[in-house]
Amino acid sequence: FSQGVKHFIIPENFKPAQMLNSLKWPDNHPTTNRKLHYSIAEDDDAHFEIDNLTGNLFLSKELDYETASHFLLQVIIKDYNDTPPQNNTVFLSIDVEDENDHSPYFQDDFVVIGIEENVPVGTLVYTFNAKDGDGSFLNSKIQYSLEKSNMSENPFLIHPSYGTLTTAFPLDRETTASVILTVFAADQAINQTNCRLDSLAVKIVILDINDNSPSFTSVPLSYVMEDVEVGFLVHHIVAKDPDEGRNGQVTYHILSGNENKVFVLDKITGLLTTAQLLDREIQGCYSLTVMALDDGSPALSATQVLTIIVVDVNDETPIFLKNTYETAVHENQDPGEPVIKVEAMDRDAGLNSLLQYEILPGTGFEKFKINSTSGELVTAASLDRETQEVFIIKGNPSRSSTAQLYITVLDENDHNPLFGKTQYQISVREDLEEGSTILNLLASDEDDGLNGEVMYSLIDDTFGVFAIDSVTGSILTTKILDRETKSQYTFRAVASDCSTYLPRSTTVSVVVYVDDINDNDPVFLQNPIRAFVPAETSVNEIVATVRAEDMDLGSNGAVVYSLMVADNVFQINAKTGDITLQKPLTSKVFNNQLLVMASDQGISPRTATAVVTILTEEQEEEVLFSHSLYEANVSENSVPGGH
Repeated sequence: FSQGVKHFIIPENFKPAQMLNSLKWPDNHPTTNRKLHYSIAEDDDAHFEIDNLTGNLFLSKELDYETASHFLLQVIIKDYNDTPPQNNTVFLSIDVEDENDHSPYFQDDFVVIGIEENVPVGTLVYTFNAKDGDGSFLNSKIQYSLEKSNMSENPFLIHPSYGTLTTAFPLDRETTASVILTVFAADQAINQTNCRLDSLAVKIVILDINDNSPSFTSVPLSYVMEDVEVGFLVHHIVAKDPDEGRNGQVTYHILSGNENKVFVLDKITGLLTTAQLLDREIQGCYSLTVMALDDGSPALSATQVLTIIVVDVNDETPIFLKNTYETAVHENQDPGEPVIKVEAMDRDAGLNSLLQYEILPGTGFEKFKINSTSGELVTAASLDRETQEVFIIKGNPSRSSTAQLYITVLDENDHNPLFGKTQYQISVREDLEEGSTILNLLASDEDDGLNGEVMYSLIDDTFGVFAIDSVTGSILTTKILDRETKSQYTFRAVASDCSTYLPRSTTVSVVVYVDDINDNDPVFLQNPIRAFVPAETSVNEIVATVRAEDMDLGSNGAVVYSLMVADNVFQINAKTGDITLQKPLTSKVFNNQLLVMASDQGISPRTATAVVTILTEEQEEEVLFSHSLYEANVSENSVPGGH
């Protein structure tokens, strides 16, 4: 042989009696016809046999890679053609190729694991260790996986290579007390169809810790009649704790509200009973602070305020909260306007304390009605404060208690201020001093308060002569009057109420007549006067006429004339001012001066004088002035046109 060692590989599942290989020479080898003898050394493995003549190698029994994965055979070849025979040795190196003929397996068929519910996420729960009898790496390499027994969320996670089971979510025993998992171990054969696996059932029990406080399931309200005997069962207090064992074992205790030892509570059963007789009129309600305590370590607790209502028997009379009620309501409102709510108290409870209200017959009671259940009083008709301002109503609940209602009708601004007249006419003297009161207006308003308080004002032009006091209504002069300038004033006065919302008002006309006083002198229309008469003028013939006017009225302005110096030749008519000749003229040259006085007929007459010069026609050109020089004094503040 050219080489002393021959290598080859056979699969683990190779069957016995099959030829593995042949050691004979090829047919064209020079020694083909040589007589050779093949044998395997006696100390070598018995898994193989060789045909002594042909050199064909056979498998004599099944291989097991996990028991022996390599064989080294010593084949002795003896050549009988030589003398003596020659021996030659060949070594066969045989590698067994592993087949995936072993499945992974767990030591146990079922595992129960306990873990506390308060462990943090990521806590190691268990490490699974599956075995695989295959010898090669992939055929014996195991990967782990989980399957939960139901479709809910799996709170655990397994590492695929290491088999470590850890928590993936927070645990809560009260939500999930245990979890059933199936753990799979699968090898990693190259041909996935040849992969083998095993499974293990795992029950994980979530161990309880005292993480829940007791919670009350019984209602926090109870009723008990006041006349029950001592030992009567008042209430059954019940609290639940979802924890297990001592962590969920609850006892009951009264913390407060039972200072007078009225009740007894059984701490185991939670039964609350009376320890004394009850009297609702002394105390109608009890508030007990009750504690439910578990037996965990540390213990957790919860509290509840239990309200116990003592139910009364009907042994009390209704009583109004007040003997007298006083209220007010606006007038002019539609029926149904709320007035007041009266309340009576009955110390009884429940149906025994239900009251009905009614109004007793009396004056004005028909204008109101009362809600028999609530005691609310409303108007049954529209009220008018100006007709009746106060109502006294008596009411009583269904038994015998009575109360008196004083109802005052509140004013609404439903009236206008009213003057005593629709028009005022007044006469005043023109010599009134500035600031004199000429008229006191008075308007009344039936409304109340600001709605009935009146303020006064003037509208229209008074030419700055009059003003009104806004509070008293007095009309005053603001300057001296002058009838000769303006003898009549017409304007309007307004009376308004003081309501802050939509005030109401009334207007009245005021006419002021200015009465005359004798404050003007008569004024001659011409002064001095010259009259030229013929010398042959007849007796009683009018030779001149004087005219004077007085701006005053009546007798104050009625002018009469007279001669201040008696004259036998001439005479004047007192009414007309005509001057007549009383006797014939004696000379053709005549010059006579008459001093004429005009007087009004007032109580204190005022006068004016005029000079009348009577001349004959011959003297008309000669006599121009009666004096050659006239002197007079005049005041610097004299009115134009004054004498």
